[in-house]
Amino acid sequence: MKMIDSKSLLKTLRKEYGNAECALVFDNPLEMLISTILSAQCTDKRVNIVTKTLFKKYKKPIDYYNSKDLEKDIYSTGFYRNKAKNIRAACKIIDEKFGGKVPKTMGELLELPGVARKTANIVLYNSFGITAGIPVDTHVKRLSYRLGLTKNTDPKKIEKDLMELIPKKEWGPISYLLIGHGRAVCKAPTPICSKCVLSNVCPKQGVAKSK
Repeated sequence: MKMIDSKSLLKTLRKEYGNAECALVFDNPLEMLISTILSAQCTDKRVNIVTKTLFKKYKKPIDYYNSKDLEKDIYSTGFYRNKAKNIRAACKIIDEKFGGKVPKTMGELLELPGVARKTANIVLYNSFGITAGIPVDTHVKRLSYRLGLTKNTDPKKIEKDLMELIPKKEWGPISYLLIGHGRAVCKAPTPICSKCVLSNVCPKQGVAKSK
């Protein structure tokens, strides 16, 4: 695969999608964490609909892990039993180990059930302005491979490859720029190449072999 210059990539995507940012609606780190956990296998739009009511009912970590209605309250986000289990367990740890505050380090966030590097990166960047890595969701994974930014399919390896190519100050924005492009044009399973602003530099073999 030929390599796309990271500066050109960022410039082109910024021109097309502006200052792309997280679509989840939240007011504090706990809400950011809960929203991100709920967003697994669910659209941001649906999550925002659910959390509009959820965040009025649940204010503190203890509210979540003591709730008997959590599964019902998050049902429409899908995989609600597992999500509720992780949210309760994570909130219990936050309350008992971290004084009721969502931790600010990658290592501490990874101690929480339901939190992997993607979720931790999203929480750190959007809640605390801390850039620790690049969130790799399904869109970022797909586009990174198609554009020749990585030859890997494992999210951790993809993140490492992107971190070596993209300047650290752009680690947060690049994720949302790629997500925006993935939703609008570079879709799965078939990209709309005729409308792609990167078509002149996109490796054709990357599209052909994309997962």
